[in-house]
Amino acid sequence: MKQIALTGIKPTGQPHIGNYLGMIKPALELAEDYQALYFIADYHALTTVKNKKELEELTYQVTATWLALGLNPDDVIFYRQSDIPEVFELAWVLACFTSKGLLNRAHAYKTIVEDNVAAGREEDKGINTGLYTYPVLMAADILLYGSHVVPVGLDQQQHLEITRDVAMMFNNNYREVLVVPEAVIRKEVMTITGLDGRKMSKSYNNVIPIFAPANQVRKQVMRIVTDSKRPEEPKDPDACNVFAIYRHFADRDAIDAKRQLYIDGGLAYGDMKNELYELLETTFSAQRNQYNALMEDRKELDKVLENGAEKARAIAVPIMRKVRKAVGVTGAR
Repeated sequence: MKQIALTGIKPTGQPHIGNYLGMIKPALELAEDYQALYFIADYHALTTVKNKKELEELTYQVTATWLALGLNPDDVIFYRQSDIPEVFELAWVLACFTSKGLLNRAHAYKTIVEDNVAAGREEDKGINTGLYTYPVLMAADILLYGSHVVPVGLDQQQHLEITRDVAMMFNNNYREVLVVPEAVIRKEVMTITGLDGRKMSKSYNNVIPIFAPANQVRKQVMRIVTDSKRPEEPKDPDACNVFAIYRHFADRDAIDAKRQLYIDGGLAYGDMKNELYELLETTFSAQRNQYNALMEDRKELDKVLENGAEKARAIAVPIMRKVRKAVGVTGAR
């Protein structure tokens, strides 16, 4: 029987190529060797998205994105987090085994606290309890299905370590009820460079959306920050924001040839940006058409997620039953 791999994505904005390279592509590849579960983390999004219609739209966008990029719901389990009530029950149980000190050290919370202190604000200003306890709900998402591996970016690695700690504390108190998962991190795509050289992130407004219209994709590519060196001047490819993205889409021969052109001189940044744009169009144009078609049929998207939820609960319910029995909850089902 195959081990279980689980991946979730928060519907907090139109998916971009950083999402694709850093999580979606490696997660889809795991389906070749694992029983793969993929979920839309809509309740996680409530920490920042408070508008009902926006959350619904973002959830459909993420669903259509995964399907357009090759996820086959007949071969994997694809569901919406909010369709699985057991995950929230397990989150409470796990919260009772999670120290406050552990959550105090979580990067997302700690970063906001540090920013508040630096700005002279109250340290917890703008922090809701959902954001603070985010790692506990993430742990429930993972542990509820007996997940063996979880593909994560470098910025999420700490959350998985918290999940492991919580699972081990629970198991030490009772018995080996929960599977302790392992992280899968692809080092070559741990951090995807954005338009300005920082990590590609919606919060930095430096992303290239996967399924934006072609003219918008081109506009974003042309915004990539470069230095002022002339075409004939030698350049460092490893310091170039355009090349940092290009190398993930071009073939090995093209990458090697471009690297040498940077070093020898003779490369114009404008030409490089045009080539990158063409590469992205070649890679995503057919999927963009499929994405647009999927977004026109919301009922079909709902049906896919509802069918996936049935399959997910078939795994979750027995594990939650074991948890209830372990902790001694009366009326355990």
